[in-house]
Amino acid sequence: MYPKYIKRIFDFTICLVALIVLSPAIIIIAILVKKKHGTPVLFVQNRPGKNEEIIKIYKFRTMTNERDSNSDLLPDDKRLTEFGRFLRSTSMDELPELLNIIKGEMSLVGPRPQLIKDMVFMTSEQRLRHSIRPGLTGLAQVNGRNAICWEDKLEYDLQYLKKITLRGDISIIFLTVKKVFQRSGISQEGMDTAEDLGDYLLSKNAITEDDYIEKIKTAQQIM
Repeated sequence: MYPKYIKRIFDFTICLVALIVLSPAIIIIAILVKKKHGTPVLFVQNRPGKNEEIIKIYKFRTMTNERDSNSDLLPDDKRLTEFGRFLRSTSMDELPELLNIIKGEMSLVGPRPQLIKDMVFMTSEQRLRHSIRPGLTGLAQVNGRNAICWEDKLEYDLQYLKKITLRGDISIIFLTVKKVFQRSGISQEGMDTAEDLGDYLLSKNAITEDDYIEKIKTAQQIM
């Protein structure tokens, strides 16, 4: 009853209220992002949504557009600013995703929308996480977020699918708020951003270089 009929109403109502209450903070953040990172203020990226339909998710930019002498973007760790790190550590960079929820593309709670190039490396069982709307937060986020390994992260997503309840979602939301204040699990140790699934599997010798290259090509075709 809840996943099919009530969850969408719950998402829309909470997000509408959140957008109204947080609108002053969102405006201030947008101004600061423009000042420190330039334009556009929002970072827009294609991600797999429900049933692996590609959606565009919105985030506040946390990086500059600095390039090298060949006009190629510098590595992420070179473009990520201190203000950007602050936005990530407080999860305020994800506030624009409230618009994705209002549009019905995302949910408050569900598996996080991973990169398309992560999706192609998932097993058929792991890709079942895309049978529901991706979430602003989820079971994996309150159990370690980016600090846990990929296997555990995806297992938490599948675990969530087995029992979706209003009580469970409310619990995850409150735990998320607690994690945000603690600023825990933001990134993997020694890394500014989480390691892509393909890179992780390659480093563990779980796939061959040929498999890696082939799946990257598949991801590029989807994008």
